[in-house]
Amino acid sequence: MELRQLEYLVAVADHGSFTAAAEALDVAQPSVSQGLRALENELGVALVDRLPRGASPTAAGLALLPSARAALRDLRAGRSAVEAVRGLEGGTLDLVCLPTLAAEPTARLVGALRSAHPGVSVRIAQPESVDDVLDRIRDGRSELAVTDLAGDLAGLTTHEIAVQDFVVLVPAASAPDGPLGRAALAGLPLVSAPPGTSTRRQLEEVYAAIGRTPQVVVETEHREAVTALVASGAGVALVPRPAVGPTTDSGVAVVELARPVRRRVGLVHRPGPLAPAAQALLSAAVAGIDPVGARPRARRRSG
Repeated sequence: MELRQLEYLVAVADHGSFTAAAEALDVAQPSVSQGLRALENELGVALVDRLPRGASPTAAGLALLPSARAALRDLRAGRSAVEAVRGLEGGTLDLVCLPTLAAEPTARLVGALRSAHPGVSVRIAQPESVDDVLDRIRDGRSELAVTDLAGDLAGLTTHEIAVQDFVVLVPAASAPDGPLGRAALAGLPLVSAPPGTSTRRQLEEVYAAIGRTPQVVVETEHREAVTALVASGAGVALVPRPAVGPTTDSGVAVVELARPVRRRVGLVHRPGPLAPAAQALLSAAVAGIDPVGARPRARRRSG
């Protein structure tokens, strides 16, 4: 079994055909086909279904994929380690974050990394749920996650870097004079992200704590529309403070909660050494650069 053969398997799985895989790897299509056929002969099992239009992994191929991705990532980590000797002049960091953490702290941390090491490239994935974020870490598609420290963290290493408060966005014309008690939330019409997202989960947990069910009247995948929806009178929104955009002249007011609702934010990765770019970003994060609207924290835990 050769690393090149594993690279072919991962490329076919990711791109859906031998031709697309060959183009992505900049090799001839017969090389991909012959390499995978040799690996299948060695293992005695088909790894790829060759379809009339495209190709997809078999059950055996799917079983091999996580190990294949991990092996390739370890190889890239080794190459990156050599590049690190030259001062992180190259390399790529595969990062995954929740959409509500894309601006803060992810953008800030990536900006600091790129400023210090302009030769490093960063790829950022943004699945909607914590479970999907952690799945990308476990199967090797991403090396480092910026996420809520919630969900099943067993077997992963976590570093808490901040605690973010939630606030309520309300139409400016109907803003209360002071903080809202949680009970006052009970009857409010809500604008929310769809079920399964981290902010929706947090919303449901808040309402469960007061024995009520949230009254979601507008459900949207477009977070950039939330402020406009609130300003228009469609409802109110419970959002992390760093996710609040400019509210000046927006028709929206930011209201505190009398009893704070918070989420723990951190970096998560598989146990073991990180590639230099990931380690550089992690080091910057735990150094405690104060996040906007968050209380910095730094804690390491292996689940």
